[in-house]
Amino acid sequence: MAAILERIHLEILRAVHIHGSLTAAAGKMNLTQSALSHSILKLEDQLGLQVWRREGRRLYPTQAGEYLLRLANRLLPQFVHAEERFEQYARGERGTLRIGIECHPCYQWLLKIAAPYLAAWPSVDLDVKQKFLFGGIGALFSYDIDLLVTPDPLYKKGLLFEPVFDYEQVLVVGADHPLVTAAYVEPEQLSRETLITYPVDVERLDIFTRFLTPAGISPRRHKLIETTEIMLQMVASGRGVAALPRWLVEENAGKFPVFPIRLGESGVDKQLFIGIRETDADIDYMQAFLEQARSQQ
Repeated sequence: MAAILERIHLEILRAVHIHGSLTAAAGKMNLTQSALSHSILKLEDQLGLQVWRREGRRLYPTQAGEYLLRLANRLLPQFVHAEERFEQYARGERGTLRIGIECHPCYQWLLKIAAPYLAAWPSVDLDVKQKFLFGGIGALFSYDIDLLVTPDPLYKKGLLFEPVFDYEQVLVVGADHPLVTAAYVEPEQLSRETLITYPVDVERLDIFTRFLTPAGISPRRHKLIETTEIMLQMVASGRGVAALPRWLVEENAGKFPVFPIRLGESGVDKQLFIGIRETDADIDYMQAFLEQARSQQ
C-alpha cells in the first residue's frame, strides 16, 4: 500500500471534496482535469476498488473514499506543518509557536507571557489563533496549532495538559451595587440580576455549572458580550453583574470602578492549562514557554 498511495492522491480527494468537482479541484491545484482523473483511475486500478461515485455532475466518496478522505484530513496538515518547519530551519529560524486560546480572558493572560518569552527566544515567532476559541482540541490534533491555552482540559490520547496558573472565578459588581460590601454571594442573590458573560455555551460557564445550576437558580436575564472592556464598562455603569477571574478584575480596577465578590463562602477555584501534543513535549522552546507560563503567577 505504501507504494500505491501517494500524497497527491490525498490532495486530489480532499480538493474534490471541498470544491465539489474535478474541474474545480483541478483549477485550485493548478493541474489539468485529465491529470487528476488519470491519477485517481490509476489508484483505483491498483487498489481494485472505486474511491468515488458520480451523482449527476458531482462526485461523492465511496466507503473506501471516505476512509482516504479522513486520512487526508489528518495527514495533509501535518505535511504542511513539517514543510513550514523545514523552511524556517533553512532560514536559520527555530520556528513559529502557534497558540490557540480557548477562553476570552486567556488572551489577556497570554500577553503577560509573550513579551518575556520573545525576549528570551528571538529565533521563535508567536502566532495567536483566536479563531479556535472553544474548539482547540481538534486544532491540536490537526496541527493547526501547537499549543492550547484552556481552563477546561479534555484529556485525549496523544495530548498532554500542564497546569500553569491558579485563579479564582468571582462575581464582578459596580461601585453602587448592593452586594459591593458582601464577603461572598449566594446563588439565590443572582436570581434578580442581569448576568453578563462571554458568548459561550452555558455548559462551559463556571458561574452556571459550579454555582447557579447546582442550586437550581437562573439569573433574571443573561446578556452576552464579547469584549472584556465593554463587559466591565457595563458592570461599572450598573447594567448588570459579570463573572470573571479575580486577577483580571484587579488588573482593570484602575480603569473601571468594579469590585470582585467571592462566589459562595468557599469560592470557585480554577486552573489554566496548556495543552500540547505528546510528540512535541521535548522541543526546547515549547518547554521554555511552559516554564515561562508557570512563573507568571
